[in-house]
Amino acid sequence: MPKKKKIPMRKCVVTQEMMPKKSLIRVVKTKEGEVFVDPTGKKNGRGAYVSDSMDVIDKAEQSKALDKHLEIHIPSDIYDELRTYVEGK
Repeated sequence: MPKKKKIPMRKCVVTQEMMPKKSLIRVVKTKEGEVFVDPTGKKNGRGAYVSDSMDVIDKAEQSKALDKHLEIHIPSDIYDELRTYVEGK
């Protein structure tokens, strides 16, 4: 019998629901304090995950969920980048 591959699950910092890692977008904060969108999900640094939907990204910006999770101010261009990523998907 083929071994079932385990699907890595992550929690969206906005909706608090567990989802497959592939359906979330990772935002990373490095030790140097840089913040960027990490579509590969493999970059070094502390990661926070958001669902790839416009509503959730808007909610994240309003509630400052990413700011709280990564303990740093998230510039609005990061949210713009997230929106662009969702549109282009």
